[in-house]
Amino acid sequence: MTVRTFTFNPFQTNCYIVSDEQEVVVVDPSCQSGSEIDHFIRAIEDTGRPLKQVLLTHAHIDHIFGCAAVCRHFGAELLVHADDAPLLKEAQTQAAMFGVELEPPPEPTRFLMPGEPLTVGASTWNVLHTPGHSPGSVSFHAPDDAFVLSGDVLFAGSIGRTDLWRGSLPTLMQSIFQQLVPLGEEVRVLSGHGPETTIGRELATNQFLNGAVAG
Repeated sequence: MTVRTFTFNPFQTNCYIVSDEQEVVVVDPSCQSGSEIDHFIRAIEDTGRPLKQVLLTHAHIDHIFGCAAVCRHFGAELLVHADDAPLLKEAQTQAAMFGVELEPPPEPTRFLMPGEPLTVGASTWNVLHTPGHSPGSVSFHAPDDAFVLSGDVLFAGSIGRTDLWRGSLPTLMQSIFQQLVPLGEEVRVLSGHGPETTIGRELATNQFLNGAVAG
């Protein structure tokens, strides 16, 4: 399985194209400008695989800029956790708050169900509910390839902010220690912002995790 990382928009948000020999999926299409959208669509087309699903780790504005363009171009489904559906619905309000432009995303095709396996090409991913940054934040764990797409839950050297709508620091720490840490220290963490890291590296060096105990 191949993972390509792209960093777009004024918030410098990572988005991912994940592909194997059967299909390709997009996680968090953060492309905003016309040139970013064109570049991202070409990169998806270059895989030579069909895009059927656009997956959202959560529905904050910086992660959903390209949803409309990408879903429309490929006829792809849009999947998000139900608890973040209100954020998706209020995308224009989010855009106005930050003074940015956004084409309204489509309605979600269906909701992501934690614990329900997600088929991605020849692989099966686990959908982990990891709230705290947003109520419907999820992380996508690919056990066969030993990586997790963590959205804005865990970063290299930091954690997601909890001062946004229905954010909660205790809930975020529970998500990290109860959902992500048990995946194993060698698991790669592909975050919504910043460089790649591993669970083990964060346990050893992340000041927010050192000495913390999940409640």
